[in-house]
Parts: sequence; C-alpha cells; structure tokens
Amino acid sequence: MTVICWDGHTLAADKMADVGGLRRSVTKVHRIQGCLTAYAGSTPHGEEMLDWFKRGAKPADFPPSQRDNENWAGLLAITPDGEILKFENTPFPVRFDHGQTIAIGSGRDYAMAAMHLGKSAQEAVEIACLFDTGCGNGVDTLTF
Repeated sequence: MTVICWDGHTLAADKMADVGGLRRSVTKVHRIQGCLTAYAGSTPHGEEMLDWFKRGAKPADFPPSQRDNENWAGLLAITPDGEILKFENTPFPVRFDHGQTIAIGSGRDYAMAAMHLGKSAQEAVEIACLFDTGCGNGVDTLTF
C-alpha cells in the first residue's frame, strides 16, 4: 500500500492508510534533520521508522519490529545534497546514485512509468492513485 516518489526535486506521497479495514488519511512525508523522508508499508511501523530516524538512525537503536519479514515499513530519505537512502529490514540503507528518480510502495510501477514519461513526482503519485487500489486520499509534497 502507498506510493512514494522522488523526481530529483520533489518528494511526494499519497495519504491513504488502512486502519482495520477503514480508509484514513495520514501524512507520510516529513522533513527530519534536514532530510526529506517518507515511508511505505505498515503505518505503525512507518511511524516507528520516522522516530528512529529523528533520534539519529543509530544502528543499535533500529526498531526490532522492522526485522519481521511480514510487517514492516520502508523509509526513503533524501539528504540535502541529493543522496537517496532507502531503509528496509536493517539499519543499513540501500544507497541510490544521485539524480535518479525513485518510487516505492504498491503504486511504484505506475509512478515510475509516469515519471519516465516526464511527469513530476506529484503527478506520478496522482496517476498511481488512479490505478492502484492501495493508494489514494490526496497527495503531500516536500521540496528542499
């Protein structure tokens, strides 16, 4: 569930959360310690990852629940110098080359295709929300 997009300028995310089968709106994009961040996956786990990142993203403090192979959240962080970091089941991020577009979450394939065709991150999220039933409820964006 979710779609998060980075187009090199803007970080965008849908706002949908599923809470006990009910659609709710949440904010998934945040500015933390100068970085743009967003999470995809389980909302409680995403909030836990945001808290971990706020506290300095120390490997020793990594949330144990993230090691669960069924329920976790991916955290995307864009540094002010454009470094792209994706945290998943370990405190050690996948580092993507500067200048790339990236999308994560269930709507990522639609979003990547949209950005490949010249759409912005916000437009890519809007397009993904048209096709992926796990995305919706509006779009939030952040830029540096």
